[in-house]
Amino acid sequence: MRQPHASDELPGELLMWILIVSELAVFAAGLAVFLSVRITDPEGFAQAQDMLDRRAAGINTVVLITSGFLAAMAYRMRQLGQRGKARLLLISAALLGVLFLWIKGAEFASKSAAGIVWDTHPFFNFYFLLTGFHAAHVAAGVVLLPLVAWRDTVENIEDATAFWHMVDLVWVLLFPVIYLLR
Repeated sequence: MRQPHASDELPGELLMWILIVSELAVFAAGLAVFLSVRITDPEGFAQAQDMLDRRAAGINTVVLITSGFLAAMAYRMRQLGQRGKARLLLISAALLGVLFLWIKGAEFASKSAAGIVWDTHPFFNFYFLLTGFHAAHVAAGVVLLPLVAWRDTVENIEDATAFWHMVDLVWVLLFPVIYLLR
């Protein structure tokens, strides 16, 4: 008889967890370097940070957390056999991801229009790199969630929701560090 293994307790597929952990490690490294460089020029970083739109970032935080909640509810609905509701919730979560990208794109465009680019100050190098890399993950989720709505097995929804929660988690860490931390 086979002995239970710790990976038997993980929800979803092991490869999805390997992806999630590796992506979290990349973002953690980026944030660690950001904070390390910030120590060398706290005043310059604070001045650059004051040029960000905290209100838009706060709205994006609510949008992404709500989207994650909808994805989690989709998983629950599919477990209960309510495929139509699960699909609608996944599409709604993806649409909120599109809204997040639209707001982030508007923020990037306003920075560009003001002449602020990645090499304006080291702060903006990290800002564009970290939030842009995060936006790429949001875009991947926006593609993934409708695909999973179409191929809506419980397992597929579980994996997609785990990925989407990783995207939420990263933003919940990026938002205070980049926009609020002084």
